[in-house]
Amino acid sequence: MTPCHIVEITTPKKFLLRGLWLGPKKPKRVVVWVHGLGSSMFSKLEIAQRLADKHTAVLVFNNRGHDKVVQVSHASGKFRKAIRSGSAHERFVDSADDIQGAINYARKSGVKQIFLAGHSTGCQKSVYWASKKGRGVKGIILLAPMSDYDAIHLQYGKKKLVRTLALAREYVRKGKGHELLPPSEWYWPWVADAQRFVSLYSGKGPEEIFTYWDEKERPRTLESVRIPMLVLLAQKEEYTSLPAKEIAWWFERHTQKGSTAVVPSVGHSFRGGERRVVREIRQWMNGL
Repeated sequence: MTPCHIVEITTPKKFLLRGLWLGPKKPKRVVVWVHGLGSSMFSKLEIAQRLADKHTAVLVFNNRGHDKVVQVSHASGKFRKAIRSGSAHERFVDSADDIQGAINYARKSGVKQIFLAGHSTGCQKSVYWASKKGRGVKGIILLAPMSDYDAIHLQYGKKKLVRTLALAREYVRKGKGHELLPPSEWYWPWVADAQRFVSLYSGKGPEEIFTYWDEKERPRTLESVRIPMLVLLAQKEEYTSLPAKEIAWWFERHTQKGSTAVVPSVGHSFRGGERRVVREIRQWMNGL
């Protein structure tokens, strides 16, 4: 059984995030795990547990985008400083503060080697953090780094997206960026406020980092990161119409220090391929 204890993270901007520390308290290295859109620290526990061993701990935590609508407390304890967040309300740029808080926690534990791992939209958050902060981690692991913009086009088509995007931008223009879009105009099974919709699905937001859907779009944020990266793609990825090998080639062209692999016979969640994922990650970390 993997040893585990509860942690409380205070971000540089003094918000409180909860998490779990899996593995030894004094490991040689720790992997800081960043979950995806509307997910939580529990989403990839099978991979996290397999990664944890006598030399490796895994810090899983709820970033501000966990679940749908949540309240994130402030370290001061003052209710008026708490914020409404979750996948419906979070501001993508705040993810850098969340990740820095988790990295600071790992560093204070005395660990010398810190790795950052993101799954799904957690990949965008990890790369964004690296482009803004970029210090304190030995490597970044990206699991299923899919474009949310490309994904919504595949699922719902351009016509529905354009209509809802126009409404969301109007909300933002009127100062109602944190108001939820009305259900009659919402085509995604999750609720979202106006600024979140624009950020996710305009193709121009700070989180649209993986622009493999258009060769003319230069991924400047990704290209700016010089930390070594391991990119693992799912062969049967559901959130794109492009072949995994084609996306792998795109990452190889646009990462400064990248290693890319396609995990066979799995979808976006990597279910059934956890052993292969852990093996790839371990080999890569040992080689750095």
